[in-house]
Amino acid sequence: MEQILEQALDLPTLFEQLQGVDGLALLLLRLFPLFLVVELPLTMLVVFGVLRWWIREQTLPPRRSLYRPRVSCVITCYSEGADVRRTLETLCEQTYAGDIELIPVVDGAAVNRDTLQAVRGFELRNELRRNRRVRPIAKWQRGGRVSSLNAGLSMCTGSIVMALDGDTSFDNTMVSMIVRHFEDPNVPAVAGSLRVRNTWSSFATAIQAIEYLISIQMAKTGLSEWNLVNNISGAFGAFRREVIEQLGGWDTHSAEDLDITLRIKSYFGRHRRLRIPFEPKAIGHTDAPTSMVDLLKQRMRWDGDLLFLYARKHSGSITPRLMGWPNFLLTVVSGLFIQVVLPFIIVGYTIAMMFTLPWQTVLGLALLVEIVYFVILALQFLLMLLLVSERPRQDIRLLPLLPLFPLAMFVIRCWSAIAILNELLRRSHEETSMAPWWVLRKATRF
Repeated sequence: MEQILEQALDLPTLFEQLQGVDGLALLLLRLFPLFLVVELPLTMLVVFGVLRWWIREQTLPPRRSLYRPRVSCVITCYSEGADVRRTLETLCEQTYAGDIELIPVVDGAAVNRDTLQAVRGFELRNELRRNRRVRPIAKWQRGGRVSSLNAGLSMCTGSIVMALDGDTSFDNTMVSMIVRHFEDPNVPAVAGSLRVRNTWSSFATAIQAIEYLISIQMAKTGLSEWNLVNNISGAFGAFRREVIEQLGGWDTHSAEDLDITLRIKSYFGRHRRLRIPFEPKAIGHTDAPTSMVDLLKQRMRWDGDLLFLYARKHSGSITPRLMGWPNFLLTVVSGLFIQVVLPFIIVGYTIAMMFTLPWQTVLGLALLVEIVYFVILALQFLLMLLLVSERPRQDIRLLPLLPLFPLAMFVIRCWSAIAILNELLRRSHEETSMAPWWVLRKATRF
């Protein structure tokens, strides 16, 4: 093993060969095979999608429509307290001319008195819009997020249902931007764009702000052009109500957002015209974990849920026949390989290098990896600023943190391996804080 690594990672020899395009290609091929074969093609797919979206936005006239269905916003609330009023206010202030029905669902209302009081004490400002209505629901016993979503769904009267978090606020054009996609009967759901609301609270939130801009606002804009949106965010997603009801509502497990996305995509192979758009101009602002400890706890849950959904619950439905070849390949590459397998490869190579190579070589390799990923990140960030961002002056302030972003993502990737092992050994999705144990105990065990 040591001899193989030394031959493959002989930096002096490699740098001597680094002359011209051929030398650079040899260096990248020997040190970054997975990057060239998997990550770079996926990045280029996103980049070409973003360029295609931007060209269409610049050349086609603005879309105008009289399609104004009633929209029901199911807002899941648990421990937000008075902050939930901010969410309700931004929904009431929407420029959308149609009816908007607000259904805040307070989970565990018996102990969350502050949140319940904030919801019940919220008053509509009729001078803004008269076609707004608030219908709060108090769930006295805690049942979890999925329970709240299904309770809200049962009370909806609108044909479009939005699943929103109580700690997320929205730009006032959000509903208008989302609803226009549902005029196409082949659209069962629309994914909205999320930004970090507390960007400058800490280093952790600033890093997450960059991550959200690259992996949500830019990546999903590009993937949407090829009908390859990988996930409808749980904090901000919109659905055609009849589709959700046909699916039986949300399922009682963790990561209900990816779960409902995969369930919808399982119809793509049989109904080729179905598509899930991403709307980059529909902006939601959510609070991110403020400390690295809280961030790692969040990713422990997220990454463990990925393995459960991909390898256990949906293992039989991730097929070309059900999903269609494009979404099947994206799910295998982006979901199974990059998110589940690649963290173990990264950890394995890191440990092997640390125990078999001189520390100078390890530092040199780390610097080389940092440079390669920083260059790719900088190009993506620049493209996002120029073509996608609706707040470029705000986002450019994150530029000084870009050199630290690859290192932060390396730590999170290594942590993903621990989270996946935790799910393999302990079925950690059954211990999630998103739902109490007595709810998950009654759920189907996959």
